[in-house]
Amino acid sequence: MKRREVKVHPESDRLPRARQLAWRMAEIAADPVAVEDAVADMIVNRIIDNAAVAIASVNRHPAVTARAQALAHARPGGATLFGCGPDIRVHAEWAAWANGTAVRELDFHDTFLAADYSHPGDNIPPILAVAQQCGRSGRDLIRGIATGYEIQIDLVRAICLHAHKIDHVAHLGPSVAAGIGTLLHLEPEVTYQAIQQALHVTTATRQSRKGEISSWKAFAPAHAGKLAVEAVDRAMLGEGAPSPIYEGEDGVIARMLDGPEARYLVPLPEPGEPKRAILDSFTKEHSAEYQSQALIDLAFRLGRRVGDWDQVDDIAIHTSHHTHYVIGTGANDPQKFDPEASRETLDHSIMYIVAVALQDGSWHHVRSYLPERARRADTVRLWRRIHTVEDPDWTARYHSDDPAIKAFGGRITIRFKDGRTITDELAVANAHPLGATPWTRPDYIRKFQTLTEGVIDPAEARRFLATVQRLPDLRAGELTALELAVPQGTLSRNERRGIFFCHQEK
Repeated sequence: MKRREVKVHPESDRLPRARQLAWRMAEIAADPVAVEDAVADMIVNRIIDNAAVAIASVNRHPAVTARAQALAHARPGGATLFGCGPDIRVHAEWAAWANGTAVRELDFHDTFLAADYSHPGDNIPPILAVAQQCGRSGRDLIRGIATGYEIQIDLVRAICLHAHKIDHVAHLGPSVAAGIGTLLHLEPEVTYQAIQQALHVTTATRQSRKGEISSWKAFAPAHAGKLAVEAVDRAMLGEGAPSPIYEGEDGVIARMLDGPEARYLVPLPEPGEPKRAILDSFTKEHSAEYQSQALIDLAFRLGRRVGDWDQVDDIAIHTSHHTHYVIGTGANDPQKFDPEASRETLDHSIMYIVAVALQDGSWHHVRSYLPERARRADTVRLWRRIHTVEDPDWTARYHSDDPAIKAFGGRITIRFKDGRTITDELAVANAHPLGATPWTRPDYIRKFQTLTEGVIDPAEARRFLATVQRLPDLRAGELTALELAVPQGTLSRNERRGIFFCHQEK
């Protein structure tokens, strides 16, 4: 890896393309370097992971809405939709929209955290949709996804969006465009324009993850993926984009990020260097914000030591800057203590999450967020006694480049009314590669089986798992087998279809 300096240049400089970040990413997308076996295996794991969480949310309102909109854009030979089976095909950009929303709805797939935050599995739905529509092979798909993960993770390592309250999907638009460039074997010139266009249209404020969080949290990455597909389409037709999108006087860095004097060092693979970034990402065992994963595991352990919850006087969570200010009391969001809050808000409240994990000793993607669970009187009392504290040591570990030091957990101290205290800490979640029970293929399969049980037929689950595990051998046109059909009559239809101008029953 080589760190590339990225900074603002005046228009009088006429910065050569070879020195522009978007061009370097386009070159990486065009690099024919082989995908390592470990990376290909992890890509299969993450496709299984995405399918699991998408099917678990297939009848949740945002997924139903996105699917209804996608179904209005049928295309013979197009891409498939989760839940609809192989006979239903829509335009790739709309499959990216619907499937991306289903994947993100439960906030239950993979994560990478560094200078900024990301769910790199968001790259998979749009790249897969284009692969299906364009009749690409399993090996093509693997190469495209490896690029998508590499570009997004490398951007997240170096460029902080959150400090400027820009939503993290601004790194997703360029990575999807680059991944599609690899998938379709596009020339760097085409991918370069698509990356710039995708970034230009996917920068938005972070209010989508602040305060009263709405269902847009699920739609936002799907929207970025859809726009990236459209950007590639325009670039393939010969259209250009705002340039240089990162380094220009009125580009993203100058006007939205650290300003004209900014200087970023972005690590990127050298020519011929394999794309390994996916191996640095990690998935979730529990359906909640990733920074809560280790704290949930820790709460399970501590909860067994508490007998009477009303004897708890105070609970302090010492953790990183991010956990404190985004999902902790440092966010200053009263909604994070509101029993009437939306699921999207509750899964961004570490106070709620720790309260329920302490009391229940388990976590469930549906039951742990039910309104009656959030309103339980003893839970509300405990919840409001929890606060977070930014700890410089945990912040330093969060930002460390050393995988043996890097951590996303914290320390919990429970103080009782009689003066007793109990305290414990956990650096990484049990499922993390360095955790107590690091996840391998059987764990991803178990998660898939758990989340899809009762939603799809067992035979359909077996078919999908057998197909995806031979992904490298799937020939051109066989990627449509990576869909999952829900039994007829159990897939929700949008009961408000008369409201949508784009979706009318024939």
